[in-house]
Amino acid sequence: MVQIAVCTHVHIQPCLSPTPSPISLFSSCRTPKFENKTWKTQSVKLGAITASDSASISGSGSLNSTACEQLVPENDAKKKRVFFLDVNPLCYVGSTPSLRSFGHWVSLFFSQVSHSDPVIAVLDGEGGSEHRRQLLPSYKAHRMKFLRQLPASQRFSRGHVGKSHGVIMDVFRKCNVPVIKLEGYEADDVVATLAGQVLQRGYRVVIASPDKDFKQLISEDVQIVMPLAELDRWSFYTLKHYIAQYDCNPCCDLSLRCIVGDDVDGVPGIQHVAPGFGRKTALKLLKKHGSLDNLLNAAAVRTVGRQYAQDALTKYADYLRRNYKVLALRRDVDVQLKEEWLVKRETHNDSTTLYNFFKLLEGTKKLTHQSHGSYFSNG
Repeated sequence: MVQIAVCTHVHIQPCLSPTPSPISLFSSCRTPKFENKTWKTQSVKLGAITASDSASISGSGSLNSTACEQLVPENDAKKKRVFFLDVNPLCYVGSTPSLRSFGHWVSLFFSQVSHSDPVIAVLDGEGGSEHRRQLLPSYKAHRMKFLRQLPASQRFSRGHVGKSHGVIMDVFRKCNVPVIKLEGYEADDVVATLAGQVLQRGYRVVIASPDKDFKQLISEDVQIVMPLAELDRWSFYTLKHYIAQYDCNPCCDLSLRCIVGDDVDGVPGIQHVAPGFGRKTALKLLKKHGSLDNLLNAAAVRTVGRQYAQDALTKYADYLRRNYKVLALRRDVDVQLKEEWLVKRETHNDSTTLYNFFKLLEGTKKLTHQSHGSYFSNG
């Protein structure tokens, strides 16, 4: 089942045909070359990059630096942006559901980041993790364990967004933001699929999310903007940020995570079965061979590294390929980009809608504290 909330005042245009581009193991890990483009240089402070700073920026330097020179291809700088808002992570403070957190980050996002640029909000669908959990039972198992430990009245489904689903949908509807939720799919897969369709339309993509899974999508035309609680602001993360942080192309990101694992999502790395095979070894081999598939194919016919690495790659090739299937974002979800999602967003209702939302939270705060059956905390 597909749930889509679209602003009623927008004229509906025929939707685009789906153009899925399935992810491949053959992605190259080599550092991209910025050729045949006219570049201009901008100097910015990092860790506090505002929307106005980045409105025409497609690359920047290390997040750990205090300042950097940003190379911006002038033609690309003129491309319009389309934002994807990953809603579910914004509804939490740590592991505690919080409507106030949702309202706070959405308010900052509208006022400081997206402004009137098109925004598409995406929610996790019911059962979205099941196909990955069938491949790997430990996938996000700690989150399921946490939910089972809660009293029945307080259990919270990420896909359903609890009893506050309607409240969240209402905020987006009044702020003229379409909301996409597909049963059986995680929001990440929906975003990855739609992002590809947006790029084909000639736009740049900005994904608003703290989820590191989206780093595998970063390119010259795909950026991430992350909510940073310690700075109480959103901060842009670009292709050049990634290269400065990891010293490799984002195409390596997925292959690298398949080898070293992802403890947060419950995906064990190869070091659990081959001690000593860590990030340094993995990165060195991936830089040489370009992708996980190339590396595994090479290891099957010849020696590619030290004996412990060679043994691990040949013995646990299926283990690594399974990790790839679990961690790779899908690009073939059955969802079609609609023309009206790409128009300038009307913002005149933002202030009133969010003011009423916070007023509602204040009005129900006392009731929430008294009720043990609430799914969300207002704090």
